[in-house]
Amino acid sequence: MIGRKLLERLAREGTLAGRPIAQVTLHDVVPPAPPARAPFPMKILTSDLSAPGKAEQLVAARPEVIFHLAAIVSGEAEADFEKGYRVNLDGTRRLFEAIRKAGHGYRPRVVFTSSIAVFGAPFPEAIGDEFLSAPLTSYGTQKAIDELLLADYTRRGFLDGVGLRLPTICVRPGKPNKAASGFFSGIIREPLAGQEAVLPVPRSVRHWFASPRAAIGFLLHAAQISSASLGDRRSLNMPGVSATVGEQIEALGRVAGEHATRLIREAPDPTIQRIVEGWPRNFDARRALELGFRADASFDEIIRIHVEDERQ
Repeated sequence: MIGRKLLERLAREGTLAGRPIAQVTLHDVVPPAPPARAPFPMKILTSDLSAPGKAEQLVAARPEVIFHLAAIVSGEAEADFEKGYRVNLDGTRRLFEAIRKAGHGYRPRVVFTSSIAVFGAPFPEAIGDEFLSAPLTSYGTQKAIDELLLADYTRRGFLDGVGLRLPTICVRPGKPNKAASGFFSGIIREPLAGQEAVLPVPRSVRHWFASPRAAIGFLLHAAQISSASLGDRRSLNMPGVSATVGEQIEALGRVAGEHATRLIREAPDPTIQRIVEGWPRNFDARRALELGFRADASFDEIIRIHVEDERQ
């Protein structure tokens, strides 16, 4: 979803970092759908990034900017230990190694989507840039290892990496995926479509959110920010909106009316509750803000963005 929206934005603008885009390569385990129109040629590759030799094919053309979005999401990574490590860790390591072995002065900007799951409880009131990375899930552990690799490969001069610890992206369009966080979008998306939504956690649960539109802004800004301004710490906490589930539902009522909120049915799920309890709830993202990253102003705005972008 993020890749699709990123490509749509690039196709509309035709430039990146102030320069015309010469070509874009799309890669996924299934054939990705390109936009109907784009001012640049597109090449489509389909493979498993974690398979031997596939990453080398992707970097053979020596792209200047690589957006590395591929991942097995939280709930699936927890349920399938081997698959999570193969995709989230081995796939990332193979990509970084392919870039390193390309050599001959090749040093692309690599924008890597990390996660706030790299942090684990107990939490301060707001997590700052100096808070310890100590994940409590397999997904968070895989992302934390990737962050260390990104920093080390950057330090050694093999690539120019930027890691973005994305908030939970909400409201996600389309059908639910296997992320444990999927209900955060479901309790907004489904009622807006006149459908029942299941809430598996208490309304008091607090979490950190950003809209898909904000996430695309993070990625584009990361692609052009100067290396000098980043220094040695290459992974950043992205700004967002801290809200409880109850506050989400109140925002839904303000935007869509109380009839939408009545479509939410509470059905506690101990497994999801356990995973979510280990996630951070609020951030002090001052470093990212100082570097020019911008997020949504409120959860009401996040819902309105979904309505504007997906329900026209």
